[in-house]
Amino acid sequence: MNDESKKGKYRVGNVHFTSTISMSLVLFLIGLVSLLLFVARDLGTQIKENISLSVVLNENITAASTTRIHQYLEKSKFVKSVKYISKEDALKEHIKTMGDDPEKYLGYNPLMASFEIKLKADYANKDSVDVIESKLKVFEGINRIAYQKDIVNMVNDNIARISFILLAVATLLMLISITLMNNTIRVSIYANRFLINTMKLVGATPWFIRKPYIIRGMTNGFLASLISLGMLGIMLLYIRNNIGLNLFTLHTTTLIEVSGIVIILGIVLTALSSYSAVGRYLRMQTNDMYFV
Repeated sequence: MNDESKKGKYRVGNVHFTSTISMSLVLFLIGLVSLLLFVARDLGTQIKENISLSVVLNENITAASTTRIHQYLEKSKFVKSVKYISKEDALKEHIKTMGDDPEKYLGYNPLMASFEIKLKADYANKDSVDVIESKLKVFEGINRIAYQKDIVNMVNDNIARISFILLAVATLLMLISITLMNNTIRVSIYANRFLINTMKLVGATPWFIRKPYIIRGMTNGFLASLISLGMLGIMLLYIRNNIGLNLFTLHTTTLIEVSGIVIILGIVLTALSSYSAVGRYLRMQTNDMYFV
């Protein structure tokens, strides 16, 4: 093998290496944005599911009615968890929180038994709570249903606002990332424009010419996605060990979703960009290739 051939192969290999690294940086950006979106979603769900709804029971409610309400709540699709708080437990919690014992002054326990309900995230909004309240009022022995309407509205408004901002930023960064990746692929195929033209002149079909470039692009895209996921993993480890934020409380499904998005986009976008880039030179006349 002569020196010229070695230099040619070195240049081609260098182009592929550079394009793969460039694509991995772009995919890292996409993965980071996707991670932020999913973290915001999970955090919003967690906040919503920590909103409490208290079903306060009458003083003279029977054990049968209490059991009936408890069974209904446990089977309801809107309930994430339910906890029965007796009069005695309510008094202990009051003493622990407020520091005084009303039973000493009044001679009796003024607090009532209740059910503390944690709602599922989809039902932690004013309209759903109103429907839930109307359903629970049918039961005998319920004194009132208490929840902080202002907090429910504030949480939902803030989550909606933050989600909109993150989605807008994600869309913008996604467009920038796709543009950068498309340009990277075009540059890598640019060096082969005369080879593509030669294959076209000898009668090769467009698909026959495109196929190896698409396969190579998909392979590079897959490798780039793995590199980008490795970079995300290193970033998460650094944040956990040096900043003190334990991001490994992320749900497994969230990590799988982010990994899936990065890998799929890495393969699909490189395939589409390769298809488009080769097509550009297939449509170009030989003389025009000297001026691009």
